[in-house]
Amino acid sequence: MTEVARDAAAELDASVGAGGQPVLDHLVALLDLEKIEENIYRGVSPRTSSVRVFGGQVAGQALVAAGRTVPAERKVHSLHAYFIRPGDPRVPIVYQVDRIRDGRSFTTRRVVAIQHGNAIFSLSASFQKQEEGLEHADEMPDVPAPETLPTLAERLRDFPELPGFGTQPRPIDLRYVNDPPWATRGTGRSSERNQVWMRADGKLPDEALLHVCVLTYASDLTLLDSPLARHDVYWELDHVVGASLDHALWFHRPFRADEWFLYDTATPSASGGRGLATGRFFSADGRLIATVVQEGLLRVVR
Repeated sequence: MTEVARDAAAELDASVGAGGQPVLDHLVALLDLEKIEENIYRGVSPRTSSVRVFGGQVAGQALVAAGRTVPAERKVHSLHAYFIRPGDPRVPIVYQVDRIRDGRSFTTRRVVAIQHGNAIFSLSASFQKQEEGLEHADEMPDVPAPETLPTLAERLRDFPELPGFGTQPRPIDLRYVNDPPWATRGTGRSSERNQVWMRADGKLPDEALLHVCVLTYASDLTLLDSPLARHDVYWELDHVVGASLDHALWFHRPFRADEWFLYDTATPSASGGRGLATGRFFSADGRLIATVVQEGLLRVVR
């Protein structure tokens, strides 16, 4: 590990046990990749990571790498990604950007994340200059305001069997609208639809790409809970082997990731050891800001 990578990892380790702005600042540092050559960047993981790199982290870092090669006036409108191998949190990740196309309206980039000489993740992202056109969008569900809902820590007080989930420092503030899937397990009240208010837990810099990357990071937090909840199982409470397989995001309208947004997810299908989940992001004022689809490996060992 390089000296730069060691310093960044040490800073991220220092956030353990902290909350709010310090943890968010370290997420921003995590997304601030080191440029080591033209079109080649390097990122690190917090040493508090589990046995593999969190999927939202590698997706966010890959999008940063792509965005660093695109003019600022062109905003990302979609990304499509595949998780190829588990990432190793002990070593840096190298991101290699391929400048596929620079057109008059659209710019396309492909990014491959590499560890130990192998590709662990690939991403294609499309950027577009601002244009006027047709406008319509789904309406936001009628849900309680986030300030009226319990924090994640408050939700977890009665579930000591989930100690890791509750004590990890989190840069994203989560407020469940409906009962969380671990709370409804075994009660007959489980639902395949999951609604969570989210926001970065602090203030982010005024950089549009960073806000998109933070939402990309957050999009992988609760998405696969929907297919599990439909079958009344949950990660730590049952023998579930799971991993993200692919991930697609479409960004519709500008937003700030340090302001509340509603993450409304559902599951249309599960089969073959895989579960499909879809999600919609709404700003607090009701605008549809992004749409996500992910398929994940979900093996339940009975």
